[in-house]
Amino acid sequence: MHQTFEETLTEIIRPEVEALGLSLWGLVSPTKGTKRIIRIYVEGPDGATIDQCASVSRQVGLMLEVEEIIPGAFTLEVSSPGLDRRFFSTEQMKAYIGKKMHAKTYDAFDGRRKFTGELTALTENTFTLVIDTEDVELTWADLKSVRLLY
Repeated sequence: MHQTFEETLTEIIRPEVEALGLSLWGLVSPTKGTKRIIRIYVEGPDGATIDQCASVSRQVGLMLEVEEIIPGAFTLEVSSPGLDRRFFSTEQMKAYIGKKMHAKTYDAFDGRRKFTGELTALTENTFTLVIDTEDVELTWADLKSVRLLY
């Protein structure tokens, strides 16, 4: 199976983040014009401080420049996932069963692309939201994003 650019970047960046005592929550890499943005979300046992984010930014930024992994100019952003955190796998969602989520799908499902409901169940590739007393099962591969509603 072919890896995406973001998956490859995640594999390269994860050890750098972990060496600083944090875990890599996730990474997105949208392009804006000709410039690529690398947005990294890190977390420690008590969240992530500004100083920790700055350390990750320095370490990862230097590594990316030296290794020349990203062609052309890029902007590196490092932050905590925050209270309205985006999920990058169903595994991350396990601790949030019973909480409200907002999910967006790439394609319409039952005539809609946005879903807000309580997370009640999940598997490796799917999760279930209760929306107005109805169970709606969504497949991870169909998702554009899913966030915790704070």
